Parts: sequence; C-alpha cells; structure tokens
Amino acid sequence: MNYNIAVIKGDGIGPEIVDEAIKVLDKVGEKFGHQFKYDHVLAGGIAIDEVGEALPQDTVSACKASDAVLLGAIGGWKWDDLPGDKRPETAILGLRKELNLFANLRPALLFDPLAEACPLKPEIVKGGLDIMVVRELTGGIYFGKRETRMTDKGEMAYDMEIYYDYEIERIARVAFDLAMKRNKKVTSVDKANVLDSSRLWRRVVAEVAKDYPEVELDNLYVDNAAMQLVHAPQKFDVVLTGNMFGDILSDEASQITGSLGMLSSASLTEGNFGLYEPSHGSAPKYAGLNVINPIATILSAAMMLRYTFELGEEADAVERAVEKTLSDGIRTRDIMGEGCTQVGTDEIGSAIAERI
Repeated sequence: MNYNIAVIKGDGIGPEIVDEAIKVLDKVGEKFGHQFKYDHVLAGGIAIDEVGEALPQDTVSACKASDAVLLGAIGGWKWDDLPGDKRPETAILGLRKELNLFANLRPALLFDPLAEACPLKPEIVKGGLDIMVVRELTGGIYFGKRETRMTDKGEMAYDMEIYYDYEIERIARVAFDLAMKRNKKVTSVDKANVLDSSRLWRRVVAEVAKDYPEVELDNLYVDNAAMQLVHAPQKFDVVLTGNMFGDILSDEASQITGSLGMLSSASLTEGNFGLYEPSHGSAPKYAGLNVINPIATILSAAMMLRYTFELGEEADAVERAVEKTLSDGIRTRDIMGEGCTQVGTDEIGSAIAERI
C-alpha cells in the first residue's frame, strides 16, 4: 500500500526527532511492503523566517491533500518577542481549526523496562500503567472570545469557556468507542460544581453513555482527578475531558511514564485523518546536539499506523521494537538506568528500526 504523509519538522529539536520517526516508518515499509511518501512543508518559527507567517496556506493545502500529518515541534525563544497572534505556536491552533482536529489522544503508557524512571512509589504502579487521555481540542477556553482592556478599575482581561452540545457529544463518542476496545471504563473530568459549561458537559456525556451500556462511566471533578492520577493511577482507563483540563492532565499523566520524551499524541477528525506529534516542546537549547529522546515521535508514528492507516500489526511491531530497545538497555540520557548504555537521538532511532 502507498501512503502520503505531510511532514512538518518544525523548530528546535523537531527535525531530529522527525528524522528518526521517518527512519522507523521506512523500516516498517520495507518489512511489510508499504511505501510512505513524504511531502515536507513549513510551519512555526521556521515558516516565519522563510515566508513571513507561521502557517502558510501551502502547508494547509498540503496537509489537507495528505493521508496524515507528522509534526515535530513548534516554537522557541527566538520568536518570544513577537505579538501573540504572530507567534509560531499559532500554527498549531491554526492546523487544529483548518483540519477540524477535535479529538486529541494521549496515551500514558509505562513500559516495564522504565518502571524505575517513574516518580511514583513502586507499589502504586506495580503491574504497569496504560491510560488514554481523550481531550477535546477545538472548543473551550482556548477558542472562546478573549479580550484585554483598560477599565475605570484598572486593566482587565477575560477568556470565555464555550462548549456546544454537539462538540461534547462527538468527543464523548470517541472516548467510549476507545473504551470498548480497552477495559470498558470512562472517567469524565469536569468542574460541574462550579461551571455551567461543565454541567452541560456532564449531562451530554451521561446521554452518550446510554448508548454504551457495557462501559462504566465515572465522573470526577478536575482537582480530584489530578490527585487521583498520582495517588491511584491504575483506576483509570480512558480519561475524557475538555480542552484546558485535558491540556493539564495529559501533561501530568506524562510524568508517570518517566519522561516527556515517551509521550506520543494523535489529533483526529471525523474518519481516519489525523495529525501525529510528540507531546513535548521544541527544546531549542538541545537542537543539533544529538541528545534528545525521539521515542515519543516514533510512538506517534505508530499511532498513525494504527488509527489512520489501520495497520495494527505494523503499529504493534513498532511498539514491540521500542520495548525491546529499552529492555536491551539502550537509552537516551533522560531515561537512563543502572547498567544501561547511553546513546544519542540517531543511535536509539536506529536501534528501534533494527528491531522491527
């Protein structure tokens, strides 16, 4: 089979980690008889430098014409002085809007070889962890009306949290469908004791749950959910939540895996199309040093194989290769353990490719 992938390497460490993911995808193609064609396009800081805007229309068009998008990382200190609406990060929000990427999936998976890297007590994570955070991505406070202005009482600012029932319903169905393929439990996170938007969220999720009688639904306030993620993470299977709460909770969940360098991400729309990226930033001070962990990007590529291309066997092969590499003690410095061999970005990427 032939697949077309729009590739946005982005800024900072983005080019390095994307190169390793492509290396692994090419190995998958070689082994399983697929051909991946890459269309390299610009977004973020490098796009500002080269064409004067963070998200060129050519990039949007190329992404829409592709089967999937692979994104490295966007942003960096170089562009910190730009106005908010001109910064590199606007490309991310722009892509979500243009591609209607309303569902963000962030798995927090603790590989057995990395148990010692988890900051939680061993008895809390004994037996491993496998949590899927499902975050609504195109609504809520990040896309609501906002303003900063002077008043007679001084400068003021506001950001509006807005959700429509259809936005909640469609992300809830993504979460329940995933739960049906996992352990049949959804934990919906909101702040329904305070926020009207959360009360609507809870009502709509409850209605959707009626269509999935096999799935257990639990509701938690966001503050309790944050505590439970570190106190009893094994109680979670699929975590369903809104844009802002999901942003925070998915980063918290990432620390359970031992390193941000291990956390993959998928942003999906209706059908199979998706954008795949690691959950960490561009880390410009490490760019070009061959020290960054590319596994999050490689696992994001595995999610692409699974969710967009429906190549489950190939995705499993990548994930097994990652675990085998870690079991063999081949590690980047962020996940080093006793008796392990420290390698660089390209070496660990090659080691994973060799084990597919």
